[in-house]
Amino acid sequence: MTIQLDLARVSFAANLVRHGDQPAVLMEDCVLTYRELANRVDDVAERLGPVRRLAVLAAANDLDSLVAYLAALSGGHPLILVPADKPAALESILASYDPDVVMRSGNGEPVLEVRREGTAHELHPELALLLSTSGSTGSPKLVRLSRENLQSNAGAIAEYLDIQPSDRAATTLPMSYCYGLSVINSHLLRGAGLVLTDLSVVDPCFWDLFREQRATTFAAVPYTFELLDRVGFVGMDLPGLRYMTQAGGRLDPATAHRYRELGQRGGWDLFVMYGQTEATARMAYLPPQLAAENPGTIGIPVPGGAFRIDPVPGLEDGELVYTGPNVMLGYAECPGDLAAGRTSDELRTGDLARRHASGVYEVVGRRSRFVKIVGLRIDLGQVEKILAELGVPAASAGSDRGLVVAVEGDHDAALLGKVLAQKLGLPRGAVELHAVVSFPRLANGKVDYQAVLALARPNPEPEPQPAAPERSPAGPADVRTIFAEALECDDVKDTDTFVSLGGDSLSYVAASVRLEKALGHLPPDWHVTPIGELAPRPRAAGRGRRWFAPLETGILLRAAGIVLIIGTHAQLLHWPGMAHVLFAVAGYNFARFQLNGDRMPRLRRQLRSLGRIIVPSVAFIAVAYVLTDRYGPENLALLNSFVGPETWTTRWDFWFIEMLVYVLISVAALLAIPWAARAESRFPFAFALGLTAVGLLTRFEILNPPAPNPAPVLWLFALGWAVARARNLPRRLAVSAIAVLTVPGFFSDPYRDATILAGILLLTWLPAIPVPSGLHRLLGVLAASSLYAYLTHWLVYPGLAPVSPARAVAASLAAGVTYWALSMRAMGTAGRWMTALRTRSASSRTPASPNTAVPQFTHPEFSQ
Repeated sequence: MTIQLDLARVSFAANLVRHGDQPAVLMEDCVLTYRELANRVDDVAERLGPVRRLAVLAAANDLDSLVAYLAALSGGHPLILVPADKPAALESILASYDPDVVMRSGNGEPVLEVRREGTAHELHPELALLLSTSGSTGSPKLVRLSRENLQSNAGAIAEYLDIQPSDRAATTLPMSYCYGLSVINSHLLRGAGLVLTDLSVVDPCFWDLFREQRATTFAAVPYTFELLDRVGFVGMDLPGLRYMTQAGGRLDPATAHRYRELGQRGGWDLFVMYGQTEATARMAYLPPQLAAENPGTIGIPVPGGAFRIDPVPGLEDGELVYTGPNVMLGYAECPGDLAAGRTSDELRTGDLARRHASGVYEVVGRRSRFVKIVGLRIDLGQVEKILAELGVPAASAGSDRGLVVAVEGDHDAALLGKVLAQKLGLPRGAVELHAVVSFPRLANGKVDYQAVLALARPNPEPEPQPAAPERSPAGPADVRTIFAEALECDDVKDTDTFVSLGGDSLSYVAASVRLEKALGHLPPDWHVTPIGELAPRPRAAGRGRRWFAPLETGILLRAAGIVLIIGTHAQLLHWPGMAHVLFAVAGYNFARFQLNGDRMPRLRRQLRSLGRIIVPSVAFIAVAYVLTDRYGPENLALLNSFVGPETWTTRWDFWFIEMLVYVLISVAALLAIPWAARAESRFPFAFALGLTAVGLLTRFEILNPPAPNPAPVLWLFALGWAVARARNLPRRLAVSAIAVLTVPGFFSDPYRDATILAGILLLTWLPAIPVPSGLHRLLGVLAASSLYAYLTHWLVYPGLAPVSPARAVAASLAAGVTYWALSMRAMGTAGRWMTALRTRSASSRTPASPNTAVPQFTHPEFSQ
């Protein structure tokens, strides 16, 4: 048994100590040398024992998982890797293979669950690792890899990438994925460092760690490049970056060309690669020097490997076949297969390919019924099998863009789509299900899969918005009508003001645009001016139409902000920072609309305004939760910032809403305290500056709030509040100085900081900005619906952006306007219903005689 263990050991894992004091693992809080890593690996290998056993590891990108993985390889124990964040995958393996040991991450030391002494399995001497094929999630089918497979492929990758001991690779992909694992293996083989992290490339902390640890490379799948565009990778300063690798699916040639040019300017290379789990990881790579003349190809075989193309009857192109020392031993579908030796000497890839005269290979299609979606290879036959087990006849087709499935009968397609996406590990938006009476069939009776694929939904066109009718200058009666409609209240008097009627920033935009149209001008303090004093301004004799007219800066920033936010997410443009500008605008509007009057009426207005944010937000998130698998219960409660995952996932989509609600609740609670309300009323500017100072404690991380991931925003909200209170030159200068001193360095991206600073300075110094008169109505609608567009765009743009970013932005804005209009109508109807109910309730309580006491059942939300 000891001899068998020695034969089965993987060299790069068993000989870590030969790299001595070279840094092996670099993390945010510590660095381990190869000697220290080897000691930890030896300790766990000793715990695994001298008897060769079958182990399974629920792997994450953390130190415990890395140590456990290396301990199994160095000790000669065959290891099954499953992702730690998919407990169903672990349960499936436990049920199918009954491993002897289960390993998980612990608190600084791997946890070993020993299920039996010795082993219940016959294990082939060469067997080292078992990985799930990319598309077989939920299936017990595993790829059997030998120690030679692992060692040879790691060596081939290290050779063509020229990995040096000075290199440091950031772990951007899961180690349970063969591509992510190959990064680990090849760098450990050469004594290079691993910047070990589970942070996403969209997290600014990832890039802070990348720079701090002087990382030289990271691995990407096609979707990674969309994320890189979103976070402004083009403008990042990464002096240590030496090369980037890409695999996991075909990268469109335009993106590959764009990033190669970026690399040429920045002094780094892009290696496009091709591989499958059955080949341990890599089969081909495209050398950067050949990329320009061979776009869209997979390149040449890795060192030690070879391709040939076998003819396929009836097809112009043949099937690509690979041979090399990294070809798997074979598949395993049950424990008895673990004793089998080599059953595969070559790998028939299932891809149709051609060889160019330059010697590079190009994949032009697929022979078998596999598609690769977001880096996952999906077996269309397995898709049909999954649904058949649920009693649902299905025919599946697909492309690299998504999966299309026809199901016979009257089934809940939305529910089945969600179940299927979860089982396959795909984003919900990548799976389409269509209920059909019967499958489309060819003349020979076989299912017409091209017709199934044709069921895919077309890209929706944004609905054109009807032009608003022109209105002539109005009198006081029309002004009252505008206030009544904008604020959904029936009793509007000439002595009322926008603020006294409960107006807030959400209704302010719609009212201001309509008022300017009606009055011909808009006084600076119209929101606190009695309605009876808002008179139309007569047009000067002989004066034609004004081509430009001033629009409030706050409205313009809200309209521009939502367009730039969605445009950046859809990759139409790149202009980060506007979400943080909108926090300053929120504070500015809060000070203008929510701080007038006595303490309790003011608190009721603040709560009503808060409800107008929370209700439509939670309603939409609930719909998104039901229709997709992107969100969790914590999103419904707006508590993701406290209990959600620390890594940046789709569950952070609504961080802006959450942080805005937290800030508004906090300041409302503060101002509900009598002494705080008195201090704000007596020293409004100083109070705002004091709140800014408190917020700066989080901005400079002197005080860390419990919400872990979003950047602190209270200081921006408070700074906007101070802008609203800065009514003279010295105060505006003071606010500007604070902004100039505190905004730069907030992000590592100077362009984002510049956007935030510019927005605050515009808000401080320019109450209004001239814009074309014809755009006022459009900008007003965009600003008024900005919150709703922010909500809805998360479900609209992802499906359209790959086809047309401009169309994705337009559709997202149209969806936001539609949801805004529906929400306003619904809340208006609810308000009128409550008012009528209160009126009937009050009339029913009329006293029978002057001596009869009348109980008062008023509710603060209904009082005027």
